[in-house]
Amino acid sequence: MATVILKKGEGRTLKAGGSWIYDNEIDRIEGDFEQGDIISVQDFDAYPMGVGFINTRSKITVRMLSRGIHDPKLIDDAYLAKRVRDAWEYRKKTVDTSSCRVIFGEADFLPGIVVDKFSDVLVVESLALGIDRLKGRILESLCSVLSEEGIRIRGIYERSDAPVRRKEGMSPVKGFIGEPFDTEVEIIENGIRFLVDVADGQKTGFFLDQKYNRLAIRSFCKGARVLDCFTHTGAFALNAAAAGALEVTGVDVSETAIAQAEKNARLNGFLLKEDKPHGMKAELNATDPGEEKSCGKGGDSAALSFKAADVFDLLPELEKKGEQYDVVILDPPAFTKSREATRKAAKGYREINYRGLKLVKDGGFLVTCSCSHFMPQALLEKTIQEAARSAHKRLRQVEFRTQSADHPILWSYGNMPGQQDNDENSYYLKFYIFQVRDAFS
Repeated sequence: MATVILKKGEGRTLKAGGSWIYDNEIDRIEGDFEQGDIISVQDFDAYPMGVGFINTRSKITVRMLSRGIHDPKLIDDAYLAKRVRDAWEYRKKTVDTSSCRVIFGEADFLPGIVVDKFSDVLVVESLALGIDRLKGRILESLCSVLSEEGIRIRGIYERSDAPVRRKEGMSPVKGFIGEPFDTEVEIIENGIRFLVDVADGQKTGFFLDQKYNRLAIRSFCKGARVLDCFTHTGAFALNAAAAGALEVTGVDVSETAIAQAEKNARLNGFLLKEDKPHGMKAELNATDPGEEKSCGKGGDSAALSFKAADVFDLLPELEKKGEQYDVVILDPPAFTKSREATRKAAKGYREINYRGLKLVKDGGFLVTCSCSHFMPQALLEKTIQEAARSAHKRLRQVEFRTQSADHPILWSYGNMPGQQDNDENSYYLKFYIFQVRDAFS
């Protein structure tokens, strides 16, 4: 059984509540081990620090499983089952569990693994060697816990296809765990039906972290002209339409995503512009009898359309045409995947917010966010303010939000949300709603 001994003065992040030990913090490793084994950790003076799994091929050499347990043999099936049960009980108290993130890595004290539940399907992403070896036992425990609630999981799909696995000495993996099943899964979120492609959609198939942020935009979308940029599969756009927007345009560079957004719109009974004969009214509730209503009370359908285009190219074109919107939504992909690229990312956020602000009517609303883990909140706010100044707009903050509670933010001493985040901080999504006023109005 191996033991990792820290250098004197190292392990500061661990002692502050973190979960990772980097290679340069380790003085020596005593005993034999295989990569991915669970080992014990001691400070330089032999003080016990807990247990975690080891992989010397990764800069993150140890990922901690427990600070309170000091014998690796105690990380058994009962221990893993308790971690899984705790994660599920937390979700039951905080979110709608029909579709949610059930396990969120370090924030659920199971480092390196993410499990999303889409109705009766699980999608798992495993990013670390040690947790990969425990993956089957974790999923077995999760299915058992869910079955106690009367939830029968009909299939599990693995989306461990992120390139970061190579840093752990592992190849990307994608495919069924167990029997094959139909990988297009229907879910209902905020009363709206979506088809989730768990096999080929982005990440695990659908961005669950924005669930309640999408709901938050509805109050000011009624009767509005809405532009939803980086619409992906249409989630914000359909929430705007369901709220009673007069016109909604969703834009994304991916033609595949746009096709899925159009499919989702039709699934909810919306007629797209190209489908709708001139002067025809469409019912919002084109659902089967006895089925949950998708989009609130019936009425006239929004003028809804989706367009495959590069947002950075399209927004200047719309400005030249003199287009103006009551609501502009900016939900871009992460502009940076590393701390070193943060400055370049800030330029991207400044540009996209500047272009978006130029299209908002006086008194309208800008919805803008960043899912870049390495984009600190303070820098993002500075970037948005600079964009507003350049666009000659004043911003009145309506609301600040973050990721939904099924993606919990684990605080640690000296590494709080809003400060410069370290690599393992679970806080990443910053979401703002502003009312936009002309600077000289």
